[in-house]
Amino acid sequence: MSATEAAETAELLTQAKEALERYLEVRVDDDGALTFSHGDVPCVIQATRLGEGLTVLSLTCVVAWDLADGPALSVAVAERAGQGLFGTLGVGHSDSGLDVTLRYAFPAAGLDASALGTLLMLVVSTASQLRTELPGIGSAG
Repeated sequence: MSATEAAETAELLTQAKEALERYLEVRVDDDGALTFSHGDVPCVIQATRLGEGLTVLSLTCVVAWDLADGPALSVAVAERAGQGLFGTLGVGHSDSGLDVTLRYAFPAAGLDASALGTLLMLVVSTASQLRTELPGIGSAG
């Protein structure tokens, strides 16, 4: 990563941190990623420079993990994914069960702190709402 890339991603992560700190406690990991929780939903934000003038923030929220694989959960995730959420709802399979994530990536350069905070909180709030609505999550990790 060049010095310019590092500076752009660091600046964007600093802006995201300042925007989120209005609502949540945010930690900076050793690799520069931001981590925080909204309710019982752990989240991480990373920044990536895709090209000149195009640096994106990527927000991943772990809605639930280690869920029992069943048709009710698959149907509920598919229905919610089709409802035009801020982000992409996904299901991953592990040895311990199913993991449900909500991911959202967007170019954030130029957004002021208020707009950036609002956008991030829309995604995070959606993840928290999904955690309460999807079947089988009451026993989630």
